[in-house]
Amino acid sequence: MRPAITDIRGIAKSGAAALAGAGIKTVAQLAKASKEQITGIRGFGAARAVNAIKAAKAMMPPAPAVAKGGESAGKGKKKDVKKPKGKKGKKMAKGKKGKKGKKKGKKGKKKK
Repeated sequence: MRPAITDIRGIAKSGAAALAGAGIKTVAQLAKASKEQITGIRGFGAARAVNAIKAAKAMMPPAPAVAKGGESAGKGKKKDVKKPKGKKGKKMAKGKKGKKGKKKGKKGKKKK
């Protein structure tokens, strides 16, 4: 079941009638409308228009992601994910040998 435009907080029957008079009859149409278009409707100021559009967008189901080439992200070929190589930029753990074979540890500690 699709949400009604009156399900949006702040839009009652009178607001829905004003929107319908301007050609906006569904939540999807309201979500796609511009702030300027809504503020031109009687009873809708700038703040109310912005809030109504945000609420309508929040009620819309998420659009399916589209991958390159027009394929949806969930179907078709899998993208190659590049994995980082080596330990570049990572600190070495205590006690592990560094590049030159010297044991790294706490500074200033002498071996006997």
